[in-house]
Amino acid sequence: MKPMRIHAPHEKTDGMKNFIFQNPTRLVFGKGQIEKLSELLPQDVKLMITLGSGSVTRNGVYDQVKESLRGRNFIEFWGIEPNPRVETLRKAIQTGKENRIDYLLAVGGGSVLDGTKLIAAGMATEEDAWDIVLKGVAEKQIPFASVMTVPATGSEMNGGAVITREETREKYSFGGDYPQFSILDPEVTYTLSEHQIACGLADAYTHVLEQYLTTTGQSRIMDRWAEGLLLSLIEIAPGIKANPRDYDLMADYMLAATLALNDFIRMGITQDWATHQIGHELTALHGTTHGHSLAIVMPATLRVLKEQKKAKLLQYGERVFGIAGGTDEEKADKAIEMTEAFYRSLGLTTRLSDEGIGEKTIHTIARRFNQRGVAFGENRNVTGDVAEEILKSAI
Repeated sequence: MKPMRIHAPHEKTDGMKNFIFQNPTRLVFGKGQIEKLSELLPQDVKLMITLGSGSVTRNGVYDQVKESLRGRNFIEFWGIEPNPRVETLRKAIQTGKENRIDYLLAVGGGSVLDGTKLIAAGMATEEDAWDIVLKGVAEKQIPFASVMTVPATGSEMNGGAVITREETREKYSFGGDYPQFSILDPEVTYTLSEHQIACGLADAYTHVLEQYLTTTGQSRIMDRWAEGLLLSLIEIAPGIKANPRDYDLMADYMLAATLALNDFIRMGITQDWATHQIGHELTALHGTTHGHSLAIVMPATLRVLKEQKKAKLLQYGERVFGIAGGTDEEKADKAIEMTEAFYRSLGLTTRLSDEGIGEKTIHTIARRFNQRGVAFGENRNVTGDVAEEILKSAI
C-alpha cells in the first residue's frame, strides 16, 4: 500500500471566525487554597464527594478537604478509575439519587472530574449514562466543582469529559456544564510519579498543538498565546524532571495545563483533535495512559498531514524551536523531529512498537472509524483510512 499524501486545501483562509466566549469557572489557585473550600461551597447543599482509588489519602488532600468541611454533612463515593468507566459511574449515579444529592465535589485528577461530570448529568435525568455520552452533550447536570491533584487535562476549567465503556472497550467524549469552581494547589503535585508528570506535560503540550497546528493567518493573538504556552512547557520540563518539588515550576506547569484547554487559545480558529481521537482508541484497547498515547500519535499525525499543515509547521518550527536554515521541506521535517524529541525528553516512548502494539490494533481502529463514518481534523479528512496511515507511521 502506497503512503497517502494529504495536501493542503487551495482555498485561502477567511481569517478569524465568529465566536462567543464564556468561561464561568472560578479558578482558585495557589498554596493553601483548599482551606477556602467551605466558603466556596454553598451552605445548604446535599454534597457527595467523588474520589479515585486512594492517592488523595497519601498526598494529604483528603485530610485537607475533610478539615475544610468540618461540621458539614456529606457522603463519599470512591473508586473512579483512570479513564473513568461508565460501569462505575452508573453506581455513583445510583448512590447520589438514593441520597438525594444535589451537589458534587470531585477530589482527584482529571479522570475523577470527568467521571463526576457524567455523574452530574446522570443525576439530573433518567437517561442511561452511556446514552448521554453517545449523544455527545449533557443537556442537564446538577452543580459540581473540583479540587485538583493532577495537572494536564484542563477538565477543571472546561465542559468536556471523556468516558470509557469497559465491556466494549470504547471511549468517547461529551460536553456539558463547567465546574462552578476549581481549586488548584501546586503543592499537591509533589507526590506524582515521574511517569504521571511526563504524561501530563505531553498531554498539555498536545492540547496546545491540536488547537495551534492547523491554519495560518487566522489570529496572531491566538498563535502567540499558544506559542507562549509551548515555549513555557519546553522550558520548565527539564527543571521539573530534575526537581518535581520546585513550587514555581509546578505552579507554571499546573497553570499551563489549565490554559491549554480552557477555551482561551481557540477563540475564532480552526482546531484538529484527530490525534486525541486516535489516542482515545489506544487507551480504550490497551489502557495506554492518555498523555503517552498522544506522544505516540502526534508526531505520526504531523508526518502524514505534513503537506496540509506545512505553513503552520514552518511557523511553529521557527517561533518555537528556532529553525531557520534549509528548504521548507527540511524545516517542516525538522519541526516534526523536534516535537518527537520533546516527547522523548520527558521519558516517553513515541512508537507503537515500543509498547508492543502492532497491525491488529491499527486495523481495529481504522475499522472503527470507518464504521462510524467519522472524519476528524481541521479539514475533516482524517477518516479511518488516514488514521490507519498515521498509526503505521507511528510503528
